[in-house]
Amino acid sequence: MAIKEANSVVSIDYELKEVGSSEVIDSSKGRMPLEFITGKGQLIPGLEAQLVGMSAGDSAKIVVPAKDAYGEYTQEGLQKLPREQFKGINLTEGMTLYGQGADGHQAEVKVVAFDDNEVTIDYNHPLAGKDLEFDVTVVSERDATYEEEATGVVGGYANCSISG
Repeated sequence: MAIKEANSVVSIDYELKEVGSSEVIDSSKGRMPLEFITGKGQLIPGLEAQLVGMSAGDSAKIVVPAKDAYGEYTQEGLQKLPREQFKGINLTEGMTLYGQGADGHQAEVKVVAFDDNEVTIDYNHPLAGKDLEFDVTVVSERDATYEEEATGVVGGYANCSISG
């Protein structure tokens, strides 16, 4: 069976590098494979699109351009905020901070610069503007269950526990 565009439960082993670099950015090797459901937006679009049609046991080097990964780096991602919003934080350039974004989800930002009045932060994803290379092996692939399709969670409702 091959991976479909939607509702395949896929498990992959991967190693991620920036195109042209030998430095491993992320890897599942020695850990649990990455599991996801196709068509649910759980994986960067360029990688998911190139996995479609592969089957368990298949391996490939997949290059994903920045626009199909974490997007292009934009100057709009830089923002200056009043220093008083960072009271109690010992700021250093390059440090990563976590907070809540406008959409309610966790936001990761990088401190680019700061002075006594302002802090410049970068909302761009750390991999924005980078072409990525994945060394991928499909460990398993199967059709999603009804619960997995409905919840978007591998294992569906089985992952939920209620205590009382």
